[in-house]
Amino acid sequence: MSFKKLTAAAVAALFIASPVLAAEQDAIDGCIDQLRVVGGPDGQSGEVLSSEFSEAATLVMLRDLGGTTWRCLAYSDGTVEELSVANAADDGGGAMAGASDRVRVSFDAGTTGTELSDTLAPGASRQYIIGAAAEQDLYTRVAADGPTLDYQIFNPDGSFLLERTGGDLEYRGELWQSGDHVIEVINRTGSEQSYNLIIGIE
Repeated sequence: MSFKKLTAAAVAALFIASPVLAAEQDAIDGCIDQLRVVGGPDGQSGEVLSSEFSEAATLVMLRDLGGTTWRCLAYSDGTVEELSVANAADDGGGAMAGASDRVRVSFDAGTTGTELSDTLAPGASRQYIIGAAAEQDLYTRVAADGPTLDYQIFNPDGSFLLERTGGDLEYRGELWQSGDHVIEVINRTGSEQSYNLIIGIE
């Protein structure tokens, strides 16, 4: 099964708007292609929930086969500016993740790392954005006070640097893109969890 795309009639019915422009469809197609790259098995099919066209960029909302909702900003030539999880799927235990918070991370002058203390509600996630350059080395670890939390790391182009893994496994590796990298911590347990996120770049 492939992605179900909005027809012009559906868009008009939903938004009382003009028919889908070719540029808007190109943006939608770009978002679908990017989700297939970064979304794993669930990202290979699903449906387009909505699209809001503007000359600056088109906002596209997608739902993958696993039920996760994605927010995508793309241009009329199909180039994707941003693809992020808007609402994660039910983890099977009844916990639903809300829209992921985004936190910009910076280091104190003269340091190459930081440790952040935070708390996540059941099913919630939080994205930590950090600028880094290709060929720098990244170190990341999530130290939870209770059950293990998951995390994943995205490259600036939205592809996975590290697919979702348990926080008890640290990541060490060389970056191969320059720009904003995203470390997303995910609480798929049934209770609120406190944790420390350790990040280092050299």
